[in-house]
Amino acid sequence: MRTQRQLVDYSLKKRALLREVFSGRIGVHEVCDASPYLKNAARFHGEPTEHRCPVCRQENLTHVHYIYGDELRQSAGQARSRAELPGLAMTLREFQVFVVEVCQACSWNHLIEQFLLGRDGLAGPSDDVTGDGAAMAAAAVPPGGGEPVHRRRREAQR
Repeated sequence: MRTQRQLVDYSLKKRALLREVFSGRIGVHEVCDASPYLKNAARFHGEPTEHRCPVCRQENLTHVHYIYGDELRQSAGQARSRAELPGLAMTLREFQVFVVEVCQACSWNHLIEQFLLGRDGLAGPSDDVTGDGAAMAAAAVPPGGGEPVHRRRREAQR
């Protein structure tokens, strides 16, 4: 996704937790505790993966994408499919995505990553790549036409 930024990967935390489970220091029932809501979200909104469950090794894992942000209002906290995220990223300024892996067989679940999406990640007028200031001048023209704002400021300084 084009606007994805501030990615946090939880794979090291997952490996440490699995090491604790396989050594017997943490019980399987403590980590295989997915709620019915999470399992339903995985069933209806999840994205199947090719990775087997690290605990039961019976089924492939499913990734569920939860979205949170101020602009989402009532939609905050909902599970969305990965296909819906680019459309939301173009319409909203900024929102956070949390990706949780879920096993339908044994109820294993773990947060695997989180990242930000939204229009705020796109290049703005201050990130003019051409170097000629064309984007800045176009953005600074008042709605009714007239001189761009940055020209009026320069003239006022003289």
